[in-house]
Amino acid sequence: MFTTRPELLGTFGMVSTTHWLASAAGMSMLERGGNAFDAAVCAGFVLHIAEPHLNGPGGDMPAIIHVAGEQEPKVVCGQGPAPAGATMAYYRDKLGLELVPGTGLLATAVPGAVDGYLLILRDYGTLALEEVLAPAIYYAEHGAPIVPNVHNTISGVKEIFRNHWPTSQPVYMPNGEVPKPGSLLGNEGIAKTWTRLIAEAKSAGGDRQTQIEAARDAWGNGFIAEEIDKFCRENEVMDASGEPHRGVLTGDDMAKWRASYDTPLAYDFCDHTIFKIGPWSQGPVQLQQLALLKGLGIEDMDTEGSEFIHAVTECAKLAFADRETFYGDPKFVDVPMEILLSDSYNDERRKLVGRSASLEFRPGQVDGYGGSVNYQAAIDGAALAGSNLAGIGEPTVGRPSNGDTCHIDVIDKDGNMIAATPSGGWLQSSPVIPALGFCLGSRMQMFWLEDDKPASLMPGKRPRTTLTPSMAYRDGEPYMAYGTPGGDQQDQWQTNFLIRHVAHGLNLQESIDAPSFHNEHHPSSFYPRQASPGRLVIEGRFSENTQKDLKHRGHALEVAGDWSEGRMCAVATDRGILKAAANPRGMQGYAVGR
Repeated sequence: MFTTRPELLGTFGMVSTTHWLASAAGMSMLERGGNAFDAAVCAGFVLHIAEPHLNGPGGDMPAIIHVAGEQEPKVVCGQGPAPAGATMAYYRDKLGLELVPGTGLLATAVPGAVDGYLLILRDYGTLALEEVLAPAIYYAEHGAPIVPNVHNTISGVKEIFRNHWPTSQPVYMPNGEVPKPGSLLGNEGIAKTWTRLIAEAKSAGGDRQTQIEAARDAWGNGFIAEEIDKFCRENEVMDASGEPHRGVLTGDDMAKWRASYDTPLAYDFCDHTIFKIGPWSQGPVQLQQLALLKGLGIEDMDTEGSEFIHAVTECAKLAFADRETFYGDPKFVDVPMEILLSDSYNDERRKLVGRSASLEFRPGQVDGYGGSVNYQAAIDGAALAGSNLAGIGEPTVGRPSNGDTCHIDVIDKDGNMIAATPSGGWLQSSPVIPALGFCLGSRMQMFWLEDDKPASLMPGKRPRTTLTPSMAYRDGEPYMAYGTPGGDQQDQWQTNFLIRHVAHGLNLQESIDAPSFHNEHHPSSFYPRQASPGRLVIEGRFSENTQKDLKHRGHALEVAGDWSEGRMCAVATDRGILKAAANPRGMQGYAVGR
């Protein structure tokens, strides 16, 4: 099969990310004697500068890690919860909102990415904080080359900067104009923030772990939390509701939360065990898709044929309907995951997959669990989605004025492995905090302002994030880390990749390069929460016969660009050989290794 680049092979280490600068910086940590966790954290901080339209320090970062010698992977929860002031009474009753706005300060959860990275570095890294942050500080001080989509994103929100968010303009339009592709764009504010963070960490003395813990304290209890608190209290910020609002995030919210470890969910598929984050994310959707597909003979279908696309799409519709109905933070909501992944449940659900495309919203029923979903309201929301609400959402790369995500996969010679999906805190999510150089995230737009839903807004509750890194074991042994940006599409593109690799034997790069697709039948996780019944988006590389049959089956087919679906990354280990691949779409992602 044609591939855009080789599947990388080596024995020392592999790094695959959504931007070549992050991949190179991560690899430099391995070359210095660091491990996969040092490399991933380094890459993550570089992505704040290289892809500021896709992530930032004020965002979030869940990860799945395998520590060499351990029997099971761990989930790292770098997803902060709703602040104490984020109540239904305030948002819905006092402010009169029907949805949490997709931009501005009302959508800001406790920032989780930085503390998540520091937790990983403290417990499993080997290098000093100063060494790991050095590449990010370099690019923040000297600039990183602007890729076209950074230019396009800033162009899409430049009037918001000029008219409503003046603190963002000096950072992202330093000469009053949108920087051109290929020019250098840094962030002096972030450079100063990280330099001070390192100084405070070093002043704590002691070993590297003591210093990293001091940096965590400076983030959650110290000068960074103080500046965030001050900015949210003192500024009314225009958001997607069309009105300015102050934030509800406080320093006390920051002080009371720290990143933590979770146990992943697991499902066996084609001699592999797939590990995902729990239902505070959409991660179990991938496992539910696999449970449905396992009984449809997917391994015998042509992965570029209409039968395959139809089967995967119809199973995705059923899984995403369950996401809307059942998923929420399990600290607040009982989610029947054991039932949702059981053979008996999926044997019944699988019977709903017919020859024609379903245009209905069909969640399962589990007595005593779940909440109602107003699917018609989501359909009606599609009209609002077409309006000029720059900065909302987290769609595909093809909508540059909106937010998206990054991904990092690393494996080292000792067998340590990590998949991390940083996002949020985009340059278009809220104004830059001048004293810090970065803006806050908008993850709380995933909460519903309706009672009795698993994902209803509640203080201390984690938003049901779309961020969903993945890991696979093969025959009981650690095998692969993989993931992609893309909001609601993440677990669709990942599932397409996974089936082609583990059920059809394509190598990592072949599985990424193969033409892909996604559907938008379910309500979106992002403001204004729209749904498009039956909408199926495929790349133009699928044959005319495939397209014709999909239309005949009743899919509302949209043929997108030939290379438009997904930004997959993957690393793996196979009998002593390390492997890596990265997505060519968007001309940013690269894998490096030796």
